[in-house]
Amino acid sequence: LSESGVPQLVQPMIWDYAADIDVEGKVQLIEKYRRCGFSKVWFASAFKGATGVNQSLTLIGHHLRNQLEWLQVASRSPADVLEGIALTGWQRYDHFSVLCELLPVAIPSLAVCLQALKNGGYSERVKENVEKLLGMSNLEIDTFMR
Repeated sequence: LSESGVPQLVQPMIWDYAADIDVEGKVQLIEKYRRCGFSKVWFASAFKGATGVNQSLTLIGHHLRNQLEWLQVASRSPADVLEGIALTGWQRYDHFSVLCELLPVAIPSLAVCLQALKNGGYSERVKENVEKLLGMSNLEIDTFMR
């Protein structure tokens, strides 16, 4: 792969939407990419649409934990390797499936995930900031928002 010249032309993106990703495995994968000549990698997480083909509501806690896991991967990787993170929000599992987790019900999850990534983690201060930004009195992380 390194002899092909591809590492000078592209940057790989590592996708994982789980709430409990294999942090050590991702760090090792990044090292493999580096040994092949890739200088930068991207991560891809999700704020909605990755938990069930017919999911109607967004469970914020699942997606928040995904962001926190990716932050762990980033902190255990070489400082200059991460180019960015693509925060995805899937609407369908494939082109033949019905829509799932429409954007309006997922906006609180998007806000929480963005704030967690921006602040390098999640805290009571982050929660209060999201509540203020969205005009909410109580952000529910581990149950479905009402």
